[in-house]
Amino acid sequence: MEVKFTHTNIVARDYQELARFYTRVFGCESVLPERNLSGEWVEQLTGINGVHIRGIHLRLPGYSNGPTLEIFQFNREIASDDMPAINSPGLAHIAFQVDDVEFYLQRLLTSGGHRLGATVRKVIEGVGLLTVVYARDPEGNIVEIQSWE
Repeated sequence: MEVKFTHTNIVARDYQELARFYTRVFGCESVLPERNLSGEWVEQLTGINGVHIRGIHLRLPGYSNGPTLEIFQFNREIASDDMPAINSPGLAHIAFQVDDVEFYLQRLLTSGGHRLGATVRKVIEGVGLLTVVYARDPEGNIVEIQSWE
C-alpha cells in the first residue's frame, strides 16, 4: 500500500482574501478549479446539514506538483474569538523556508499579518544556523518563517 501526503487545510473566514495573502507573501499559486461544494455527499462527509464549502488549493512554493494548502470557507462556523496559541494541542502552524526571514516577515506585516514573537538566530548542533520568527496571518493562523545557513 502506498501513502502520499496531499494537503493541509485552513478554515478561513474569507477564503479569497486569505488565499491572496499566501499568494502575495509567499508566492503560492492557485490550483484551479476553485471548490464550490454542497449537497448530500458533503453533508454526509462533514456531518453538517445544509453545509456549503467554497475554497481553493494553493500550490506551495518549491513544489511543481506537490502537496497543497487547501483554504476552505464554510457557510456556517462555530463562533470563536480565540486565536490559536503556539502551544495549543492540534495543528500549530504552517512553516516556510525562505532565503531572507526579515524580507518575508515585512511582506507578511504589510499584507495584514502580525508578528507573534521575536526573530531568533540559533546554532542547531549538526544542522546549522537557524533564523526563525513566528507570526500570524490576517486571520490569526500561526506562520513560521525560517532560514538555514
